[in-house]
Amino acid sequence: MTKKQVRIDVEDNDGVKTKISIEGNVTREKVLKIFELMEMVNIEEHDNNPKTDSVGGKIWYLVDKYYPTGRFTSSEVLERYEDEYNEPIKLSVISTYLSRFTTKNKVQRARRGREWAYQTIISPNPRS
Repeated sequence: MTKKQVRIDVEDNDGVKTKISIEGNVTREKVLKIFELMEMVNIEEHDNNPKTDSVGGKIWYLVDKYYPTGRFTSSEVLERYEDEYNEPIKLSVISTYLSRFTTKNKVQRARRGREWAYQTIISPNPRS
């Protein structure tokens, strides 16, 4: 078995650089734990002005805020949407937008029982 290595380099708006390296038996779960750790110490850059002027923007904001690494369903997003924005929305609208996000490679989906389970696709931010 070959030795795997994953290296994560992040630079924030203040120019602070953080480097994390994992070697050995690297699994997807271990990499996701590193991203969760980065989230806890606020290393990841967050958009302070999320585009919430449209329904799709609001849904993506919730997905990005509450489910950056874990799995979620359209029903869970529906609950978050109604709690966050205090306005009703149909489950079919949530499902349609999540399907569009799948097509745009923002999330991936897999069958879980009678519904789809979604997960955000982690991709490195392009440097400007």
